[in-house]
Amino acid sequence: MFLAHIPPCFHHVCRRLALAVWVSAGLSINPTQADPLSHHPWVVYYAAELPITVFDPYELVVFDSDAHPPLQGLKERNKTVLGYLSLGEVEGNRDWFDAVRGEGLLIQENPVWKGSWFVDVRDRRWTRRVIEDLVPRILHRGFDGIFLDTLDNPAHLERTDPKRYAGMTEAAARLVRSIRRHYPDIVIMQNRGYELLPEVGGQIDAVLGESVFADYDFDTKRYQRVPDALYREQVGILKDAQRRYPELDVYTLDYWDPEDAAGLTAIYAEQQANGFRPYVATVELDRVVMEPDR
Repeated sequence: MFLAHIPPCFHHVCRRLALAVWVSAGLSINPTQADPLSHHPWVVYYAAELPITVFDPYELVVFDSDAHPPLQGLKERNKTVLGYLSLGEVEGNRDWFDAVRGEGLLIQENPVWKGSWFVDVRDRRWTRRVIEDLVPRILHRGFDGIFLDTLDNPAHLERTDPKRYAGMTEAAARLVRSIRRHYPDIVIMQNRGYELLPEVGGQIDAVLGESVFADYDFDTKRYQRVPDALYREQVGILKDAQRRYPELDVYTLDYWDPEDAAGLTAIYAEQQANGFRPYVATVELDRVVMEPDR
């Protein structure tokens, strides 16, 4: 089933093989085989310093929509490039933050990410700003489409206080559908927002599972394996989405120590065996971590 009370993710998203069970630093993988056709390299990078040649191995590239390397050279290399757009909250460093705050659309500060505020997606003024301003400015910069983030937040808020935040989940789904209606030809990738999938699965091109297998603990400052039950629940949701929407591409973004080549290889193998398109990154997303050779 799509609907699952999975904790919201607040991170700001093959070759045939047989892999023996591998255990290191708490990471454990079972032997599986992957479809060679499932290997579609992609990357997410939220900085601007790297030369565009770094992205040559990748088919799909996700950048921050404000700070990013030059796009033209990537377009000439036939890369698909998506620009980041947060729909469930607004970051204080965005140039539209003050306008949104002045309109009274902000609900409360994200307790995990200071300086970023939950936004009331039910308000038509937010829909209008997204459709008439935020999406066009991304497309005008040369992006092929948009990477939609923070769509876990509306459902999380509605579960937390069903009376105060009634209708947040449906409003978020309505916003995604509205983007597709106004921009029928762009590429849309949605980060998580699993509870929206029954309403938008046929309206988006791709869904991303972030922190499906491995994550980062900000308290211990260590990368760690996601609890097995939560991992399997997310895999089930993503595979269900694949069955229901055969044209929907499923990507994963996991976080791991970039110096641990064996750990990176194990995560790639597991996600490719699931039939997903993985990338494994540092939690800062400010560098490109290559998949180790096998």
